Parts: sequence; C-alpha cells; structure tokens
Amino acid sequence: MDQGSLVNPSPQRYPVQIHQRVILVLAILSAVKRTIHQTALTTLMERRSRMFRQATWGQWCIMVLLSIGAAIMLIPFLWMVSTSLDGQAMTQVPFPPRLIPKEPTWKSYVIPFANVPLARYFFNSFLIALCEVSVSVLSALMAGYAFSLLRFRGARGLFLLALGTLMIPPEVAMIPSFLLLNEWGMTNSLWAFILPSLAAVIGTFLVKQYMDTLPPELRDAAKMDGASEWAIFWRIYVPLSGPVIATLVILQFLWSWNDVLWPLLMLSRPDWYTVQIGVAMFVHDSGQRIFPAIHMAVAVLSLLPVLILYLLLQRHVVQSIAYSGIKQ
Repeated sequence: MDQGSLVNPSPQRYPVQIHQRVILVLAILSAVKRTIHQTALTTLMERRSRMFRQATWGQWCIMVLLSIGAAIMLIPFLWMVSTSLDGQAMTQVPFPPRLIPKEPTWKSYVIPFANVPLARYFFNSFLIALCEVSVSVLSALMAGYAFSLLRFRGARGLFLLALGTLMIPPEVAMIPSFLLLNEWGMTNSLWAFILPSLAAVIGTFLVKQYMDTLPPELRDAAKMDGASEWAIFWRIYVPLSGPVIATLVILQFLWSWNDVLWPLLMLSRPDWYTVQIGVAMFVHDSGQRIFPAIHMAVAVLSLLPVLILYLLLQRHVVQSIAYSGIKQ
C-alpha cells in the first residue's frame, strides 16, 4: 500500500470514508436507541402494571380527577362537531344538553363551499403555511447548529440577544414590518410571509437545545475525514434532528394556519385571503342571521388540517421537548 495515500488521502475517497464512518456510527446509535427504547417500553409497561396493582386510594382519586379534567377539555370540541352535524341546532343550548343530534346531516359542510370560495382560501392558507414552515424550519436548523456546535466570538451574547427579542410583543414590530414591506412592494405576495419567517427565534432555541444532546464526536469524525461544514450539517445532524423538526413543523404550521392579523394586514386582494379571514368574513356576512350548524362546520373544516398534522407527528413533540430540557 502506498504510504503517501495514508498521509494525504485522495479527495475522491472522502465521501466514501464519510459514508462508511457515518453509517457505522448511525448503526451503533440506532442499535443503542432500539435497545434503550425496548428496555424503556418494557420498564414502562411493568411500571404501569405495577402502578395499577399497587395504587392507593389517593392515587386512584388523582387518576379519576385527571380523567374528568381530560373529558371536560374535550367537551367544547365534541360540542362543536355535534352542532355542525345538527341541522336543527339553535343558538340556545337545549335542556337537557345532547351531544348526539336527533337528525344528523352533512348539509352544513356543503353550504359554505357553495357560498364562499373556501377551496381557494384553503389553498392560499396551505401555500402560505408551506412557505413559512419551510423557511422557518431551515433557518432555525442552521442557526441552532451554529450556536450549538460552532465556536466563534460573541456566540453566547448573540444567542442571548436573539432570545431577548422574544420579550418584544409581535404587535410592536408589526407596523414597522408592514411599512417596510409595503415600501418594497411586497404586500399581496408570498414575500410578506417568507421574510418574517427567517427570524425563527423559538425554533433556534429548540434546535440548539436538541443538538446539544447529540454527540459532538460525529462532527469531529467528519471533520477528520475532510467533510465540509455544510456536509456535516446536512448529511449528519439534520437526519438526526427528526423529532425537533417535527415539533417545529407542528408549531409553525399551527401559528401560520391560525394567524389572522398579519394576513389581514398584508393581503388586500380577496383572491389572496386565507381560510381564517374567509371564516371571519363568512360569519360577518351572515349579519343578524346566525346559523350555528354552518358556522360550526366551517370551524371544524378550518381545524381539520391542524388536527391531522398533530396526530401524525404528535409522538415526536414530547420526545423533542424532553430532549430540549436535557443538558449534557
């Protein structure tokens, strides 16, 4: 074997070496994670079974109270769905209250689409949410990686300064942002939502805390193999940040989907309205005529995307928040 190739390895061999070492490290981490997960799951099931067998009267009372609290929290949502399916729903709550309609019907979900361009509003909301989520998650990952793994002068002060901006109410920065974007001619466009999403401070904090828990030896090994900083970030740390990415996607999608004030300020053309503005206009245009079933149906429709996304990714949220609170 050529001794010179060991001292100065050829650049063409770097990707192969990186892949081999990264795959080996990931395989070891995956095996360790699977073992820990199985052990934790078994321990959790045994602990839960033992807890139910050895529960005292006080613990049973606490569990009953928590179950009652959970049921109370679900009642408004169940009431909303029940009212949307009740064609004879009135503004006054009947006595005794009932959650199951006497004559359930789906007409309340069809009427809004025939009177309001809800499909267009849903498309606008999805498009804006997709842009905001993509930009904010990517910027949070890059900023969190830099604050967690890169060592540069003023990093701690800059991070504290970024966290300090959370103390500023969003309404304070809203008017200057509107004037600036209006001066640049970016109202009624996606740029009005993309540019503010670049400053994802909460996401930066979550990503930094999460990446602090990842082994820094991964970056050191990749650096020894000649990988660039972008390759280390994109090929190693981003794939390992699945839980925190899922959390950021849920949080940012929730904020973007439910936001009313900023879209109302930036969008003046009706064909750009989001679903939340459409719902508010639909209720306002109803005037004195109140249709509880239709209004509740529109509310359920606007809630479904957030609910579906949360059910798909909710198992990562608790894991990410738990990891974010752990310091090495």
